[in-house]
Amino acid sequence: MKTVRVGAMVLGVSFFLQSTLSHAADWPMYRGPNQDGISSEKVAIQWDGDSPKVLWKKPMNTGFSSFAVSDGNVFTQVVREIKGNSREVCLALDAATGKELWFTDIARGEGYSGGDTAGGGDGPRSTPTVSDGKVYLLTPDLVAHCLNANLGRPIWKRDLMKEHHGRNIGWNSAASVAVDGDLVFVAGGGPGESLLGLNKNTGAVVWKTGDEKITHSTPVVTTIHGQRQVIFFMQSGLVSVDTKTGSLLWKFPYSYSVSTAISPVVSGDIVYLSAGYGVGSSACRIKKQGDGFTATKLWFSPGNEPVVNHWSTPVCKDGYLYGMFGFKKFKKGPMKCVELATGKVMWSQPNFGQGNLILVGSRLVALAEDGNLAIIKATPDAYQEIARTKAFNDKCWTTPAFADGKIYVRSISQGTCYDVSEK
Repeated sequence: MKTVRVGAMVLGVSFFLQSTLSHAADWPMYRGPNQDGISSEKVAIQWDGDSPKVLWKKPMNTGFSSFAVSDGNVFTQVVREIKGNSREVCLALDAATGKELWFTDIARGEGYSGGDTAGGGDGPRSTPTVSDGKVYLLTPDLVAHCLNANLGRPIWKRDLMKEHHGRNIGWNSAASVAVDGDLVFVAGGGPGESLLGLNKNTGAVVWKTGDEKITHSTPVVTTIHGQRQVIFFMQSGLVSVDTKTGSLLWKFPYSYSVSTAISPVVSGDIVYLSAGYGVGSSACRIKKQGDGFTATKLWFSPGNEPVVNHWSTPVCKDGYLYGMFGFKKFKKGPMKCVELATGKVMWSQPNFGQGNLILVGSRLVALAEDGNLAIIKATPDAYQEIARTKAFNDKCWTTPAFADGKIYVRSISQGTCYDVSEK
């Protein structure tokens, strides 16, 4: 593993000062601080003219890794050529300027699609997770890494394929790491150890359990009926375990075909899930009975219409899902509002494709597949667009990030930071 540092002494001082300051809000992992795609910041996002203020824009070679933002720094995963070899690296940037701070070589940079090369944008799809000055990553080959967030130095790594009889998926893993307290959660081991809780400081196994096969879905840590739990979307369906012990809490069986990629969406005691390739979408209600839990189906929408998500995970506000729906409807697929408890489609707006969105206050920040960045009011009444700008001219399958009044977005070749904070 190789780490390249830029201005190490200056960076160390800068990082220390940044760490002592109070930031309005971080976006430290895939889909934000609570893994729900929602920012708690109070920013009325809109702009005059064609575009918001661009803080920086820079080339980023290939991939669908999103941004994690923490303590004034930004982290993502890209492909780079190192000594003539294609390699996947974790990249750290200054959040205010986009200046590169360091990069660390973590994995091979090809073979993401069953042996295909990384060309055509099919590069890293996992997003870094940042916690307490450390960066956590999961490679396509199911190797978990922990780096020092200051300089990118390796702290520990754990190879699920070699150390835990790992079982990868056809396109190789696209999941990100989930962190809660002192634990890191990953999936991909073999029988009896397919789900793992690791000590985030040492990488040591705290618990291991299950005989489940993985999907591309990132596990979600949440609290339902007072119980802290981590929900894995596996090939058998949803599997929820106690974060501290790995003890099984509940299961919700669900069909699997070819691939599944969205994260579970949790709102109160309802969990939403979806899979493409003819599977469909569903929602279940979690009930607590004594010391046990049950998961009961609320509704099921089979097939690829009208409610299905290919890999774009929706957000939920006031009982309604908002997201990019449709299967393989590249560039033309709709954004929809769907009632969570019933699956009823409230409205549909075409031409967002396989993009992604997040929620900031009452406004959706939506990056369409064709590079259009739109701000939409989150209401079930009708599609109400507030602002729009052309962020990129190439493919965008990456989830936006939002931190300290700034929108961070990526295409397969560039990354951009927009300042939309109130002045």
